[in-house]
Amino acid sequence: MAIKMKVYRRGSETLVAACDESILGKTFRQGELRLEVSGFYDGDVVTEEKFLTQLAGATMGNFVGQETIETAKRGGYVADDGVLWIDGIPHAQYFVMM
Repeated sequence: MAIKMKVYRRGSETLVAACDESILGKTFRQGELRLEVSGFYDGDVVTEEKFLTQLAGATMGNFVGQETIETAKRGGYVADDGVLWIDGIPHAQYFVMM
């Protein structure tokens, strides 16, 4: 498996969008919930180390997929109770509150 990551910068804010490469372009639905893993996440394939290095300087993160979520959890950016499951796919967000 591989992680796809795209970094967005606007002013002092940095958003890291990342997903498992295998689910890019797919849409998942469960009840009223819909999760589209779109081009928003379509950046470079990165190592776990590079992903966590980018998160260290990020003010926001948006993560989808088992490998991506597990890596974010290992880095301390996501907790189990912060993960939303949609049609068997985990999704989480990260924010730094100032």
